[in-house]
Amino acid sequence: MTEIRALDVEHMGARRAVCCYAVGDDVLVDPGPEVAHATMLAARGEDRPAPRRILLTHIHFDHAGAAGRLVQRWPDVEVCVHEQGARHLVDPERLVSSAKRIYGADFDRLWGEVVPVPQENVRVLQGGETIDGFRAAYTPGHAKHHVAYLHEETGTAFTGDVAGVRIEGGPALPPTPPPDIDVELWLASIDLVEAWRPERLALTHFGFRDDVQHQLDELRETLPKLAELARGTDEDGFSAAARALIHAKTDDPVARAAYEEAYRPSMNHAGLARYWAKREEKRDESR
Repeated sequence: MTEIRALDVEHMGARRAVCCYAVGDDVLVDPGPEVAHATMLAARGEDRPAPRRILLTHIHFDHAGAAGRLVQRWPDVEVCVHEQGARHLVDPERLVSSAKRIYGADFDRLWGEVVPVPQENVRVLQGGETIDGFRAAYTPGHAKHHVAYLHEETGTAFTGDVAGVRIEGGPALPPTPPPDIDVELWLASIDLVEAWRPERLALTHFGFRDDVQHQLDELRETLPKLAELARGTDEDGFSAAARALIHAKTDDPVARAAYEEAYRPSMNHAGLARYWAKREEKRDESR
């Protein structure tokens, strides 16, 4: 059976926060941020052959930021991405400019240089494709350019962020950064992943989860609960409540630090606040 390894990229020095998956030697799933690509390569093994394909669940920097840098290293590698994210891989200027308005001077420190991926290396997905034993599905809600992959041989579902964050024994939490959060679409995407009946989930944040049903069921509870919390409180109140959920389930300082890196409570309040504002705009337009 094909070996699948979770490679801790140790983003910003945090352990168990962000991982890339190596599926044999042929495939990498979500290689992580550019600033941590050397750590990922060392964990993969410098003597291993070049992969044939990089599968991206979505184009957020903690998942896909290293893609262009890796194409420089492996010029023949194919990069698979949803059609709504493909143009930002080829020309990341607009995406980076938007992100720098949020992260400011911290952008380079957090994410590094976002290198364009040549058009000829990009394979555009819509969802529904089968790629060398991987089944791809469109799974919006966290991002409009999000896909998940089922590795049919092993029954492993690579879910990016759509199946949530769980670090060690902590809670299943939905990362909800701006600008694309849609709670209803996300719940439908959870149903889609569940319908695959995977043997295990491969979470970018962090690692394999064999308790598939428990992970998905808990996420179904926390997503609307946190959405309602964001509607009724400010950033500080939301962040305090989210941290209370984390601290109630784990006292491991490494896990708590990893949640701060992988989940980012204040950023998640902003994404949910935007979700509610967009709903209000639609309601006003329909009157």
